Amino acid sequence: MLIHTVFFWLRDDLTDDERATFEASVKTLTTISSIEAGYVGTPAATEDRPVIDSSYDYCLTVLCKDLAAHDTYQVDPIHLSFIETCAAFWTKVLVYDAD
Repeated sequence: MLIHTVFFWLRDDLTDDERATFEASVKTLTTISSIEAGYVGTPAATEDRPVIDSSYDYCLTVLCKDLAAHDTYQVDPIHLSFIETCAAFWTKVLVYDAD
């Protein structure tokens, strides 16, 4: 199992329509056939503690059967379309992959 987690920091000047486009588009990533499960969320309203970073706007987590499934996800047309459509909307992206 490979867990692929992506954090997105969006531009402050996005219009409501651009933000809606991002949200709808990022959710399409959870439909890619090579992933087992996918989740999209925003920072939770947990207690503010020094170890919590809630500065991001959206988080995507997808579970892949193995590295090959992850690699297939990376080149899937849905993923490539998401990047093409939404790359201009973010200022920062961080990826954490775990076995």
